[in-house]
Amino acid sequence: MTIIDGKKISTDLKEELKSKVQEFKEKINKVPGLTVIIVGEDPASQVYVRNKAKSCKETGMNSTVIELPAETSQVELLETIERLNQDPDVHGILVQQPLPSHIEEYAVTMAIDPKKDVDGFHPENVGQMVLGNLDKCYISCTPYGILELLKRYEIETRGKHCVVVGRSNIVGKPMANLMLQKLKETNCTVTICHSATEDMPSLTRQADILIAAIGRANFITKEMVKPGAVVIDVGINRVEDASKKSGYRLAGDVDYEHVAELSSAITPVPGGVGPMTIAMLLKNTLQSFMRANNL
Repeated sequence: MTIIDGKKISTDLKEELKSKVQEFKEKINKVPGLTVIIVGEDPASQVYVRNKAKSCKETGMNSTVIELPAETSQVELLETIERLNQDPDVHGILVQQPLPSHIEEYAVTMAIDPKKDVDGFHPENVGQMVLGNLDKCYISCTPYGILELLKRYEIETRGKHCVVVGRSNIVGKPMANLMLQKLKETNCTVTICHSATEDMPSLTRQADILIAAIGRANFITKEMVKPGAVVIDVGINRVEDASKKSGYRLAGDVDYEHVAELSSAITPVPGGVGPMTIAMLLKNTLQSFMRANNL
């Protein structure tokens, strides 16, 4: 059984990105720039934003964080986004979720220039991804990170049955569409399972590659997994644990301890898919920079 080490792969990838950024700095005296906007003071969001800014700086990119108060109006936020759309030194714009209830998430997504939408959420980027025009879009970072893991671990995907559990716009839907694409690291037959699926175990047991993104701790048990399957666990759930100082521990959507015994390869939580998300955000930002400068 192979443990798919996302932490190591993300570190390797960030070193590669750092080398490319330095190369462009020496060549044209410019570097990619990522701006993250956070509205309000959600503690988890603040941690995510700090981690993104830190990783950005580590690769030599310019990183800017715009902190707006929770009472910021939707109009004010959209004006801030438009200013960044027009700034040639900003190559990636990310608005941290969740947003205050008075701000419409869709309006914010639509306001970001698709060429700077390094989260890959704008309908134009999603549409190009579905059509297979991956050189003309930005791929949602978590699914993109999973592709990178499959590629770097040389996991055979062509013709394999991939079952995706979950249908969110951020992971499930783009993941399923990507695994359909005719690429070396995809080219699968795909099934999507979700909350209304009947007899889900009968479908997940068919999976050569099982991707769990349903947001329920330890939902995938060993009875739901075919021996020898590759298991990708996207979930990050807090589970009460009195033995921990924090009072909780992190658990994935997969019952790792028991499923690992059956798997040919599996991602742990933490340290699997999670670290890849920020790395792919930086990769998308570099791609945006290269496209903007015809590199």
